[in-house]
Amino acid sequence: MKLARKALHALGLALPVLLTLNVCWAAAGFLIARAEGRDGVSMAELLRLLAASTAGMLLFCGVLAILALYAYPGHTARFRSVLDAMGRLSRGDFGVSLDAAAEAGGPFGAFARSFNDMAARLGALEKMRQEFVSNVSHEIRSPLASIAGFARALRGGGLSEEERDRYLGIIETECVRLSRLSDNLLKLAVLESDHPPFEPRRYRLDRQLREAVLACEPQWLEKGIDLDVELEPVEIVADPDLMSQVWANLLHNSIKFTPGGGTIGVRLRLKDGQAEVVVSDTGVGIGEEDLPRIFERFHKADRSRNREAGGSGLGLAIAKKIVDLHRGSITVQSRLGKGAAFTVRLPLERSAPGTEGGS
Repeated sequence: MKLARKALHALGLALPVLLTLNVCWAAAGFLIARAEGRDGVSMAELLRLLAASTAGMLLFCGVLAILALYAYPGHTARFRSVLDAMGRLSRGDFGVSLDAAAEAGGPFGAFARSFNDMAARLGALEKMRQEFVSNVSHEIRSPLASIAGFARALRGGGLSEEERDRYLGIIETECVRLSRLSDNLLKLAVLESDHPPFEPRRYRLDRQLREAVLACEPQWLEKGIDLDVELEPVEIVADPDLMSQVWANLLHNSIKFTPGGGTIGVRLRLKDGQAEVVVSDTGVGIGEEDLPRIFERFHKADRSRNREAGGSGLGLAIAKKIVDLHRGSITVQSRLGKGAAFTVRLPLERSAPGTEGGS
């Protein structure tokens, strides 16, 4: 309303000037007509011309005044709501929103929808950041507590040689766990950077998969797990170092969650112009409620997986990021108690690194 009053005040100051100009214009027209000797041009004609132009000028000013009274308050209210919402957003209030329904068809409605979408996305990012910090803190705090506790027990003395060896073994295991967590966090940070490492070359994917299976042989032999491997000869153009990390993560997961006497399958074939790799197992499986989040960092399907199995919850997140960089896709099918099957599809030829997986 303050802005409208200012507009009316400016209009009031300009009105005498406009009327004076109007009189001068009409008088000049009358004098020119008389000088040219036109018939029918009299003082009465001048007065009629002056009255008509003055009425038009007053009507014009009246329209401006009405617009100032009715349009400015609305715009002022909108701008005030936008500024208030932006201020709240800058202070971390990501639940703020503008009323987009009030003017759904107008430009302000489109702006409000864009603003609300931006606020929602920022809120989701903030939630992810908080969850990430919380998860990292939890993953670090747990092994540190174990290390500190067993170190105090060792310092206290009075332990047998067997107990000392067991405590030292636990400390060593927790240190390895922290080191692995640090390595995985670094890998994720590098993969999510603007210029992730990506050095593709042509190689035989079936040979790489066979080497990955053989590298895990001590683990699956120790648990008495059977391996069912079917690999078609397939050549792809990809980063072999990154892809070897994917196969290692998937195989280690399957070995970890498959009980002794179970079976792990590794199959490679060409399908629809892509290389399709399926790593399946007869393990404990994944609950339906956990499937949508299984590739999120730090997510662990605790209902279907034993907590004692360990792990940081980063392996599948890393695998998905690598597959996404190759413009591929990774999906999972599983039922609790019925095992799991991870399917990776990769283009055969080189593709620029991306941020989202294809289908």
